[in-house]
Amino acid sequence: MSDILDPPPPPPSEAPKRRGRNRPVRIADEIKDWIVVRGLQPGDRLPGERELIDRFQASKGTIREALRVLETQGLVRSRTGPGGGTFVEALSEANAMELLGNYFFFKNPTIGDIYALRRILEPELAASIAGRLEDAAFKRLEQTMQIYLDPPQDLEEERRQRHAELDFHSILVDYCPNPVLAFMCRFLQSLLRDLTVCKRIYEQPIPDLRESGLSYQVRLLRALHRGDAAAAHAVMFEHMCTAQRYMEEREAVLQSKFLQVPD
Repeated sequence: MSDILDPPPPPPSEAPKRRGRNRPVRIADEIKDWIVVRGLQPGDRLPGERELIDRFQASKGTIREALRVLETQGLVRSRTGPGGGTFVEALSEANAMELLGNYFFFKNPTIGDIYALRRILEPELAASIAGRLEDAAFKRLEQTMQIYLDPPQDLEEERRQRHAELDFHSILVDYCPNPVLAFMCRFLQSLLRDLTVCKRIYEQPIPDLRESGLSYQVRLLRALHRGDAAAAHAVMFEHMCTAQRYMEEREAVLQSKFLQVPD
C-alpha cells in the first residue's frame, strides 16, 4: 500500500534537470518537494539514510550533503541518540529576517529605498486589518502609544520612544491576514531598526516626528475602529510620506555635519 501511495521518483534520465546547481543541492530540492507532497509538518521525522539513498538514487555522501544543505536553510534538524534522526523544521521568521538582513549587509539600502516600499505596503497592511481587530488588539496599540505620548527626558528615552513607534507598526503586522505582506512589512521595519543612519537619527530629539506620528496613529485607530479600509489606507499612506520626509531631512543634516571640515 505504501508503494502505491508513495511511488519512487522517476529514474535520473526522466527527472527534470535543474541546471547550474550541484547534485547535493538538486537532491535537497527534491527532498523539499517530497516533504511538501507527503504533507510532512515540523517535528515529523524523515526516512532513514538507507531509504533516502534508495528513494533519491544518490550516494550516501550526496544524501548527507543534501541534508546539510537543508539544515543550513533551517528546514531540517538532526538529533543524535535514542529517538534521533533527521526532522522537519520550520524556519522561524526571526531566522528568515536575519538571513535577509545579511544579504543587505553590503547593499547599504537608504531611507528612501525602504520608504519607497513602506509607502506601498503599509497602507495595504492597514486596509487589510480594518474591521478585523478586537479589543485586545486596540489595547496593545494604545498601550504602545503611551510610551511616546510625552516628550523624552533624555537620549535613552528618545531611543525607546522611536523603537516603540516601530513596535506600533509591528503590532499591526501581527493581525495581517496576508503572510507575504506581513513578512515584507516586518522586514522593512527591521531594516529601519538596524540601519546605521537610523540609529543616529533616533539619538536626536525630533519632537515634530513624534507628535506627527501620534496624530496619524490616532486617526488610523479611528479608521480601524470604524472598519473603514479606504480611510485606513489613506491615513497610513500620508503617515509614511510624512515620516519619509522627516527621516530624509534628518539624514541630510547628519551627512552635512559629517562632511563639514573643521577649521
